[in-house]
Amino acid sequence: MIIRNLLLIVVCLSFLHPAAQAQRTSLDVQVLNEMMENRHEDPVEIYQQISNTTNYISMLAPITVLATGLVRNDRVTLNKGFYMAESLAASSFITTGLKYAFKRHRPFADHPFIVPASNGGSPSFPSGHTSEAFATATSLTMAYPKWYVAVPAYAWASSVGYSRMYLGVHYPSDVLAGAIVGAGSAWLMYRVNKWLVNKKPATALVY
Repeated sequence: MIIRNLLLIVVCLSFLHPAAQAQRTSLDVQVLNEMMENRHEDPVEIYQQISNTTNYISMLAPITVLATGLVRNDRVTLNKGFYMAESLAASSFITTGLKYAFKRHRPFADHPFIVPASNGGSPSFPSGHTSEAFATATSLTMAYPKWYVAVPAYAWASSVGYSRMYLGVHYPSDVLAGAIVGAGSAWLMYRVNKWLVNKKPATALVY
């Protein structure tokens, strides 16, 4: 079941492959070109700050939950923290693999009119920042399924994805793929932990 679901995610991503359809690539460029024409200095600084929060929040969220579990000696909270960390690790692993499998150039490398306002050294597809953000938002929401957790978590993750396009370092399809990888990784790890519940009820993750 888990392998089948993982393969399904990979198949879905194959349709987002930057070389899959020329029309999709053309749309990617059109969207970025529109952003470049309407980009202003103040929003650039704001979106740069939003983009910079990705690593901090993605690391801080599971660490905070783990620390809370340790302080309270709460096994359930500890397991939720481990689940969030696992989701982030899985997302990073899958994203890195896809980046070097597809090796898509950054938008500014192929299109001189796209001026980057941030750094981007690794291959473009999928967006690593977006993947991290959506892995964090999804795992946090699945660990704590409340609207007041989900709404700000996904609002932040979406703003990270948008910032990567506005800064000129990712195509829209990079961001979409990153969101799928991030959310899919969190969902996959959730299913893995649920499977462990059935196998080892005494030590597995409990929600």
